[in-house]
Formats: sequence, structure tokens, C-alpha cells
Amino acid sequence: MTKWSEETEEQLILFIKDWLKQIGKSQSDLCQCLNLPSTRMPILIEALKKEFISGGIPKVATRLCEIELIWSKDEGSISTNLDNSDPFGQLDLLYDEICEDCDI
Repeated sequence: MTKWSEETEEQLILFIKDWLKQIGKSQSDLCQCLNLPSTRMPILIEALKKEFISGGIPKVATRLCEIELIWSKDEGSISTNLDNSDPFGQLDLLYDEICEDCDI
């Protein structure tokens, strides 16, 4: 399993920002779902780093997919930009891109 590095952190930050933008959610929304005491990026990254340490990028992706599923149930659909038959399509594409960038 790949170890946490500065590059992993940078890629995850870019991924999160792009993913949230694509689904119309904010960093604050994500932090709230993770029950974090702050909406600051360092706190968010620390929480995801714990997920990473216990299961790598797949565990982080699984956690984000769970959150996206919760959001989709709350709103009826994730975004008009996404194919409703595959609500995780965009997340899957971003996950694949991170894996390529991190040589996972």
C-alpha cells in the first residue's frame, strides 16, 4: 500500500475541490458529514488521512462514495450534470485519475 506523502495530500485536496464543485457541494458540507469540528482544509485532510492510513485510497474513496450516496438520497439526485443511472460515475473517474497520478 502507498504511504501518505505530500504528493498524496496535494492530489487529494485537488480531487476533493474538483469533486465538490462537480456535485455542487461545499467543503463545509463535507466536513459536516464527517462530523468535523471545523470546515478548514487541514482538519478535513487530517480526517481523510486517518481513513487512508487504515485502508489506503480505496478506503478514502469508499467513505466519499458513502457521503455522496447520503447527499443523493437527501436531494433526490446528485446533480443535473451527472448521469442519474450511475450516481458515482464522476467520482469513479476522479478516483481513477488519482490512482494514476499516485501510481496506485
